[in-house]
Amino acid sequence: MQARDHSWKKNRLPVITGLILLALWQMLAVIIHTPHILPGPFSVIKRLWELKKILFITHLPVTFTAVITGFLLAIAIGTSLAVLMDISPKLEAMFYPVLVVTQTVPIMCIAPLFVLWFGYTLQARLISIVLSTFFTITINTFDGFRRIRKENVELLQTYGAGKWNLFWRLKVPTALPDFLTSLKITFPWAVIGAAIAEWLGATEGLGYYSKLMITRMDGPAVFATVLILTLIAIIGVAVIKWIDRKFILWRSEL
Repeated sequence: MQARDHSWKKNRLPVITGLILLALWQMLAVIIHTPHILPGPFSVIKRLWELKKILFITHLPVTFTAVITGFLLAIAIGTSLAVLMDISPKLEAMFYPVLVVTQTVPIMCIAPLFVLWFGYTLQARLISIVLSTFFTITINTFDGFRRIRKENVELLQTYGAGKWNLFWRLKVPTALPDFLTSLKITFPWAVIGAAIAEWLGATEGLGYYSKLMITRMDGPAVFATVLILTLIAIIGVAVIKWIDRKFILWRSEL
């Protein structure tokens, strides 16, 4: 009972704030009275229920697959680059400017090129997702590796620890909080990257369906797809936060 009361006190303000925002949204929608521009939350939920089959069975799996696959690729590429940059200052000097350059061009500008090169395929969407996310993962993880204390390194070296042991026993645990933080930051970007790629060039997916509904002036349907994309991002971040809390508990027991 006490745990339930504590949970309610912890989440009370976010819940109340959310309800107030929903009420304001509904009031504004009633005042404007232009559903194709600003539908109210009730009409969005109603439209979501009407389109549940095409949204959840046809388009959601396509977008979700792209988000998860692209995000895992970004994690693999980002952590690999961070490790390589940590191993060699020459590799850091080689890769770092390239990483910065990849972030100077907005995805909206170059995503059509991916469609031109690869067509309306999963590859074009994956590239957009990876380019949206891997930079932050790389830099945060690399900075985490650099946070190790010199005295801790010297202590492990006195016990005969080599580079491999230093990496796994010291650098990885030190960098893990920064790595998990980068995942919490970039997962919503992966969802946005997938939606943008589908918007600009796709034949299926939530981004594509949202664009299709805009051409039909179906505001509630557009908001329904945005709601699903938002829920994907929220659930993904919640899962990463849960993993982060588990890691913190594990680390506190050391």
